[in-house]
Amino acid sequence: MKKKKTPSLAIALIPILAMITLLFIGIFVFEADPHIPLLFSAIIAAFIAMYLGHTWLEIEKGIIRAVSLSLQALLILLVIGTIMATWLAGGIVPTMIYYGLDLLSAAYFLPAAAVICSIVAIASGNAWTAAGTIGIAIMGIGTGLGIDPAMVAGAVISGCYFGDKISPLSETTNMAPGITGVDLFDHIKHMLYTTIPALLISVILYFFIGLSLKEKAAGLEEIAALQRNLSEIFIISPWLLLVPAVVLLLIIAKIPALPGLVIGSITGAFVAVLIQGTSIGEVLGVMVNGFQLETGHEMLDSLLNNGGTEAMMYTISLVMIAMSFGGILEVSGILETLVHHLLKLAKSTGSLIATTAATCITANIVACDQYLSILLPGRMYISAYRKRKLHPKNLSRTLEDAGTMTSPLVPWNTCGAFMTATLGVSTFQYAPYAFLCLISPLIALLYGFTGFNITRLSDEEMAAMEAEERKNGTSQVAHEEKLPRTFDAL
Repeated sequence: MKKKKTPSLAIALIPILAMITLLFIGIFVFEADPHIPLLFSAIIAAFIAMYLGHTWLEIEKGIIRAVSLSLQALLILLVIGTIMATWLAGGIVPTMIYYGLDLLSAAYFLPAAAVICSIVAIASGNAWTAAGTIGIAIMGIGTGLGIDPAMVAGAVISGCYFGDKISPLSETTNMAPGITGVDLFDHIKHMLYTTIPALLISVILYFFIGLSLKEKAAGLEEIAALQRNLSEIFIISPWLLLVPAVVLLLIIAKIPALPGLVIGSITGAFVAVLIQGTSIGEVLGVMVNGFQLETGHEMLDSLLNNGGTEAMMYTISLVMIAMSFGGILEVSGILETLVHHLLKLAKSTGSLIATTAATCITANIVACDQYLSILLPGRMYISAYRKRKLHPKNLSRTLEDAGTMTSPLVPWNTCGAFMTATLGVSTFQYAPYAFLCLISPLIALLYGFTGFNITRLSDEEMAAMEAEERKNGTSQVAHEEKLPRTFDAL
């Protein structure tokens, strides 16, 4: 067997720089989709992996392992596509828009949207569930009020990721303390010091933006006309709101997200047939091709023509290509090399937290998955925090401040791709308005360099942790020289 080489930093940077260059040229010069630039980046990474001594079979297995990590996300995407279609055909989303236009004004819409989405995400424990249910309705209401969809999407994402980050039901909220050996509720309490200020600043910013929207917003006559058109096309009834309420209750009751969303999709299909009078054949077609209706009103058509599994295929293919690229980088040892050199930059508490945040953001960009942005630095930096007598909850908080929060800001990350597909707004458009996602990492850095709310380990705590590890026959300390295989660990 050919001896495998450990990639140098120069070798490891080749596929990264190639990806950045190809994406920039493809997206900004030729205005192309990111799929093919990412595919070419993966090809370059594969050639480098073979140069380092890896066989195609090993590379292929790395790709398959990486893509398999995103299968749950891809399945949820497909189900969200059917939910969007059946809830539109069933008049559920139109009903939410109809009543939402009565309740929300343009001036207070953005802060209200962020708060509402945060409540739903806390209850469901999942940003995707919140965006795929209440988020879709809020996008429709915002469009009806004449607000820029990019602003609305930014507020929705800020609220969804606030709730996802602090909910004890969230997978990432459980993963971060699990990797670092921190109690779940200690982790959540520690996160509140960065997350609450970030949300408050975001809501204030949305409030001031809302004040400037008063003159640009749709007038009462336009809103009334939109409501009248909706009531002419659909049977509008508050009873239809029971469908999203039931879905949220199921998820709060700890029904896994996928079956809970499937129930929501099937319920929407029944409503379309029984209430709106749509035929079964039409509903089945809508679930695949999306809800299509030509009303002659541009705004109304943009609100209603959406959903279906076909609409999700663009995003699904993007996620699969991106995860393939990340899988090649992992199996070739390139990710290990990059993180190893990043660790050398951590000379103080502030620089260690900054390095952790940079690794999380890099993993979101390069490995293309939110979970990897938590797992990779979580396993790598635990020993560095221990050496500086920093409590591991500082690490678990930073993993979420930078990993969880920045994942929807990367177009080819599973989270960024999902939000684009679900909300109908490109990542580059909504990113400037996703204030919570932008502010959280900055607050983490501020605390790191000032020392504010940085918890340190006492000698007794250090001794107790070491004794517990000896008792269990395990060690939380990762080797700084050699990072364990990320996908194998998952």
